Parts: sequence; structure tokens; C-alpha cells
Amino acid sequence: MSGRGIPFSKINGSGNDFLLIDNRGGLMEGIDRPAFASKVCDRSRSIGADGLILVEPSGSADFRWDFYNADGSRAEMCGNGGRCAARYAFARKIAGKAMAFETLAGTVRASVSGRRVKLQMTRPAGLRLDRTLTLAGKRYTYSFLDTGVPHAVLFVTDLERVDVAGVGRGIRRHKAFAPRGTNVNFVTVRDGVVWARTYERGVEGETLACGTGAVASGILAAIRGLAAPPVAVRTSGGETLTIHFDAGRKDFGEVFLEGDTSWSCDGKIFEEAYRY
Repeated sequence: MSGRGIPFSKINGSGNDFLLIDNRGGLMEGIDRPAFASKVCDRSRSIGADGLILVEPSGSADFRWDFYNADGSRAEMCGNGGRCAARYAFARKIAGKAMAFETLAGTVRASVSGRRVKLQMTRPAGLRLDRTLTLAGKRYTYSFLDTGVPHAVLFVTDLERVDVAGVGRGIRRHKAFAPRGTNVNFVTVRDGVVWARTYERGVEGETLACGTGAVASGILAAIRGLAAPPVAVRTSGGETLTIHFDAGRKDFGEVFLEGDTSWSCDGKIFEEAYRY
């Protein structure tokens, strides 16, 4: 162990866990951020997380975040990460209960009430319904919506038996979504409740939850007449996210993602955790 270490907090948002660092004072100066993120998010050799969030100064909002996926890539937006960032900012007195912060997808608002956080999402765009693609000789029907990051949504009848890793990986890198790639959601609806499993771009595997994916899945379920807002989305981790939007508007009005968070721990990241 060497040096004083970088203070961090680990917060979980409905099954997605994130490492958060207050970088307003320049703690990360001189550190290769993508490499740092990929190292500290490694669950076998370091702390482990679905993503890294750096909280930084903003000239137009309460703060700006710099978000990295577990593989070190940047993402424009992350719903559950945004909710964790909001709770962190309020707890650290960086912002009040109602706040605004900058992301690559634009400035978003959030409100904190104890463990529960309601986050305004960026305006959904790029709606495409009932498109088809071929993967390994098999045709798949999907719909698409960008909810800050791109999401393909496939409605399935047997959610538990879906090969999320295999099919998800193939669709994530399919030429239909080049060059950005896409996240892939497999969805079924039971009694108006959306059940979703997600293959996340950047994590490159199934995660226990995906906030932007829950938003895309909830909106597309409503478009199909299978659910009505506020839509409850049940995640792989067993938690429920609530999606607020106006189904009567073509642009869906103001879209919010709401759910609980849990503060796992505080600690320090030493060089051995990211220089290996």
C-alpha cells in the first residue's frame, strides 16, 4: 500500500453499482481516467463496479459528471448512475435535494428523498418500431429508442430462457447499430408490469438493472398498449423502477426514472487497485 489513497463511495442503484469520487479539487489529475476506470471496476482484481462517476465543477449546474463504463469507455448517460450521483451530491452537500447536473447527453434534474431518487431523463429520440435483423441465420424483431444511450428492445415470451449473453452480444455489435453499438433489452409484460433483462454496452454482459433500458422498455411497452404510465419495470435484480412520461405526446413529455438507492461503503483507492 502506498500513498494516501483516493476517497470514494460505492452506491448501488437497483442492482447497478458505481464508484463515486469527488474530483472538484483535482484528485484525478495526472491519472489516465479510462484505464483507471477499467482497473478499479474489475471485480476480480480490484474493487468492482458497473461504472465510475467523477463529480466535477460546473459553470451552469450544481456539478458536472464524468462517467465511465466498467470497460473504461465513456457513456452519454446512465439512469441508475445518475440517481446514485444525485444521492451522493446531496449527502456530500454538493447540491440540495433538488439539483441539476451536466452529462454528455445534456443537463438533467434530480430530486432526492432519503434513499429514493427521481431523475429526469434526456428527451428520448430515434424511435424505430418493429424492425428486423438477422443474427447467426435467425431473424429477430426489435424496436429502438435512444434514452440518452441507444437501446434495442425485444419483446419475448419466455424471458427466463433468453440467451442474454449470446444474443445480446451479437445484437450489441450488429451492423444495424454501427458505429455506436447498442444496449439490448429482452422484455415481457405481465399484468401491466414490464419485466426486463439487459445486456449493457460497456459492461459487456447482463447487469442486474439498467435505468435507461428500463425507460426504453417502459415507453415501448406503452406504445404497444401493454402498459400505462407510470410504468413499473421489474429488473433482473428483483427491484422495481418507476418510469414517468406522457404517453399521449409524441415526444413523451418530461421523462423521469424513479427508484431506490443503497449506500454500500466509503473507502480509499490505493495505487495497487489500479496499477496492475
